Amino acid sequence: MNDILSQIARCVETGKIDRNCPYPPDMKGQDGADELARQALDGGVSPDEVLENALIPAMATVGDRFSRKEIFVPQMLMAAKAMNSAMKHLKPFFQSGETKRKGKFIIGTVSGDLHDIGKNLVAMMIEGGGWEIIDLGVDVSTEKFMKALEENPGAAVGLSALLTTTMENMKKTVSSIKEKQADTKILVGGAPVTREYCDKIGADFYSPDPQGAVNYLKTLVSA
Repeated sequence: MNDILSQIARCVETGKIDRNCPYPPDMKGQDGADELARQALDGGVSPDEVLENALIPAMATVGDRFSRKEIFVPQMLMAAKAMNSAMKHLKPFFQSGETKRKGKFIIGTVSGDLHDIGKNLVAMMIEGGGWEIIDLGVDVSTEKFMKALEENPGAAVGLSALLTTTMENMKKTVSSIKEKQADTKILVGGAPVTREYCDKIGADFYSPDPQGAVNYLKTLVSA
């Protein structure tokens, strides 16, 4: 069992999505995260074990390497695709309630901002960390964030902005959420965002990279 889980983890870390994926070259023609996850479940490995002992550690390794600038956005995206190819086999178990997620995470790029690569990376990393993702997309109004929170009580929220001109909209959304649901944990990020700005607008956490967000959410679950 440990062998197939370590194989899945290696596929995620190296971006080996499935058997047809040519990357990485030294694994050409071998099963990828897609096939191995299916084999693990068919062989009696529980969805929880695949998540906790393969996908989460692998995405943590990827996140740490990205933080240290040992890999870059293309490798992160490949790893996330490999993770998603394994996750599709686990999702029916989550949807049936047989396997529990750590919590819900609502994420979106704030109103007026159409950038999504950073948001997508964070969403993929957090999903790989065992959370259910509610991705609202880009140019998301405060009202849309509020509606998603009403439909998913207790969820944490992630706000992304890549433009200095849309940071004001981030501030408005944080203010509205905190006014209505003060206990909601709000994470903010994006190129122009800083820890100081996070504190200034009353958000709970800022990280310059996706792994920081994963690590922070982990503290909420263990608290």
